[in-house]
Amino acid sequence: MGFYPVFFSFSALQVRRSLSVSPASAFTSISSKMAALLPFSVPNNPKSTPFVSSGRIPFGTIRIACSTAKISKIDDTHLRLVNSVKINATFRLNASRESMESFQDLKINDEESLTETGYEKELFAEMKHRFLNFKRLRYLQQLDHFQKLANSQEPKFMIVSCADSRVCPSNILGFQPGEAFVVRNVANLVPPFENEPSETSAALEFAVNSLKVQNLLVTGHSRCGGIRALMSMEGEGDSSSFISKWVAIGKNARSIAKTALSNLSLDLQCRHCEKESVNQSLMNLLTYPWIIEKVIKGSLFIHGGYYDFVNCTYEKWTLDFKESDVEGGRCTIKDKECWM
Repeated sequence: MGFYPVFFSFSALQVRRSLSVSPASAFTSISSKMAALLPFSVPNNPKSTPFVSSGRIPFGTIRIACSTAKISKIDDTHLRLVNSVKINATFRLNASRESMESFQDLKINDEESLTETGYEKELFAEMKHRFLNFKRLRYLQQLDHFQKLANSQEPKFMIVSCADSRVCPSNILGFQPGEAFVVRNVANLVPPFENEPSETSAALEFAVNSLKVQNLLVTGHSRCGGIRALMSMEGEGDSSSFISKWVAIGKNARSIAKTALSNLSLDLQCRHCEKESVNQSLMNLLTYPWIIEKVIKGSLFIHGGYYDFVNCTYEKWTLDFKESDVEGGRCTIKDKECWM
């Protein structure tokens, strides 16, 4: 078997620095380091592979002989390593570029998220402040009352109000916890009695039959978006729209407003319809058997109201059941007041 010499060059200074006792110990140290760097080039048994030069090892160049077969393996391994380094370097470069682009996108998204999160924190911080004020100034000051409410509720009123954020009945009319059972929907409409369930019908049933409320109050308001949608739609409206199908409950009020004020502006027609739709809802309440039964007995009263938030006035009236035409849908009111 032939041998092929492999040359490793070290400077004399490097070798001298590594010598602690003798050149022989330096050779052992250098050989072990080279073996660690290139394990396939140095056999485990030094006697199995003769050295080209014997005796003293000249400073500057160290020659180690290996078999041709092993050198071939070394060359193949070295070639694969070089190619791998080139490929990996390219891969790492591309990956680095993609990572930087992703990092920039992530950084932008994080900044947007932080902005949104900061805004939300401010909103909930204000909400928290209001809640703690409520607890300190009202709950703890009326602890006995709130503990009683924790066991049961006995409201005297059920309110049907619009979902508009500007017309919360508890703020406008000063209802305290436990005083009013409230349901809110678009345009404060009461649908007629039917088998199809709705949240308003369910709330009415619970308030009248379970809570035994004594007063039902339907309250409208100025500049109602739901009523404007009702007055603006053509025919029955868009059948695919939840809003159109819902506000169509007030189509009779729309007809009355358009007939009475046909020559006037849409704004004035809407204002008229806002009040007329309340009266229609009062008549729709009488289509519920368990409501009209209590109205006849005198244990339940039906009221209408209208809040003008432009001028901050409130109108209140009561349904005159005896004078109203239930079958014809004609509403008669009494005890009308205007608070201003």
